[in-house]
Formats: sequence, C-alpha cells, structure tokens
Amino acid sequence: MIILGIDPGYATIGYGVVEKNGSYLRAIDYGTIETPKSESIPVRLAMLDEALTKIIEKFHPDAVSVEELFFNTNITTGIKVAQARGVILVCAIKACGRLYEYTPLQIKQSLTGNGRAEKKQVQYMVQATLNLKSIPKPDDAADALAAAICHASMPEYSARILN
Repeated sequence: MIILGIDPGYATIGYGVVEKNGSYLRAIDYGTIETPKSESIPVRLAMLDEALTKIIEKFHPDAVSVEELFFNTNITTGIKVAQARGVILVCAIKACGRLYEYTPLQIKQSLTGNGRAEKKQVQYMVQATLNLKSIPKPDDAADALAAAICHASMPEYSARILN
C-alpha cells in the first residue's frame, strides 16, 4: 500500500510518500511544495493543485492522509491555510478517491503514544519508524511523513474517510 501524507499550508506544503508492506514501512519520497509570496492567493492555490496532482500521478497512492487544521491566534493565516487545505482535499479525492483526515493529537498519539508529544519526539519517531539516517527536513516534510505513518498504523475500520 502506498500512502501519501500531507501537511497543509499555503506557502509551504509538506508531502511524504510511504510504502506499507505488512508491518514494514519505508519512505519512498518526501519534500515540500512551495508557492511564491509574490503571487496572489488564487495563483498560489492553482500552483498547489498542479504540483499535488503531479505527485499523485507519479506515486499513485492507495490513500491520502491529511493533517487536520489547528488554528492559532492568526486568523488571516488560518483562512489562507484553510483555502489551501480545500484545494488539497479536492485534488486528493479526485485523483485518489481515498482520503483520510487525522488531528495533530491522533498523529502524535500514533507515533509516540502521547497525543501531547513535542515536535522533536514526533520527528525522531518518523526517523526511527522509517529507518532514515536523519530527521527529514524541512519540518513540513517530516509532518507529512508522520501523517502517512499515522494512517499506516490505523486499522481500516477506525480511520475516518471523507466522501
């Protein structure tokens, strides 16, 4: 099973592609999609859609796992991230058909056993779980891999699917 994990954003979007074979997990690819600040939000959203479509076409994931939004105090940024997340959800459901969402707490819990784990703990577990030589950089890519690992660890019946 190939799982594409996504850490939503509008300036930097993390992605991580993980293969699950039984209980064995391995990273196939990870990185970020970046949109230039000089462009308008609609253009940036179109760029995100195009880049994500190419990633899905390249890896043909069986499932897409997206981290749910966590709003901080900056509502303007939150709205832009929500817009980008909408593009991500539409793109993923159209191209893959199997879309799952997990809260940051669920992702942390699945990797560390603690839903309130620090970012460094999650990053270390991503590295250890995927047997990587170092912690994936940037943080957005590590977060996306964590979302993919979270889905890989969920029993099919307990994962939440969006239709």
